[in-house]
Amino acid sequence: MAVLNVNIDHVATIRQARLADEPDPAWAAMECELAGANGITVHLRQDRRHINDRDVRVLKETVAGKFNLEMSLAEPIVKIAEQVVPDQVTLVPENRAELTTEGGLECAGNLKRLIYVVKRMHKKGILVSAFIAPDEKQILASAEAGCDAVELHTGFYANAKTDKTVEKALNELRDARDIAVAAGLIVHAGHGLTYRNIQPVARIEGLCEFNIGHSIVSRAVIVGMQKAVKEMRRLIEKL
Repeated sequence: MAVLNVNIDHVATIRQARLADEPDPAWAAMECELAGANGITVHLRQDRRHINDRDVRVLKETVAGKFNLEMSLAEPIVKIAEQVVPDQVTLVPENRAELTTEGGLECAGNLKRLIYVVKRMHKKGILVSAFIAPDEKQILASAEAGCDAVELHTGFYANAKTDKTVEKALNELRDARDIAVAAGLIVHAGHGLTYRNIQPVARIEGLCEFNIGHSIVSRAVIVGMQKAVKEMRRLIEKL
């Protein structure tokens, strides 16, 4: 059964809208875990637009399940990960002008840097996942770099407008899963997944971890965090 990690970045987005001290992402993480979330995900961006350094350190001390830190390959962020030692890091591309992560990490083109960062994370006992497009070249580069897992970018599926393009995207995810498993990688998935589109992806065998944030936080504004997390878990489990 696939597990659910809740990305709580946008709880911090609400806080930063007023540069206030609430809502605290640590409160949200607690509510998520009480509702059955298996882990908590945050992205410490270089511009600190939502999650900040203090959040990462508090969450490291308070999250009971898996604490997954999304991060770029930038040296200042890598050093923070070495200091905090989350359970897992997910290496992502980062463009300061983007609204959200726009694509997968270019692993093949940054292999030397990727290998170096993976070794540093492993030295601290941190699991490493790479957030990548469902593309054979990127999957094999992730494996060559020593990553433990890959998170397949599901945005192509989430943005598909027709039945034909939806099925094409699902087939690409299935093919990518096969390549990743054959390369010895654990397979995660995430990006753009919502209550409306999660089930076809959740039915793909071998996807063992989903990272979902914006949709859950949006739903939580209306119904509360625990109810929102429980609803998503039921959809993932209802196969």
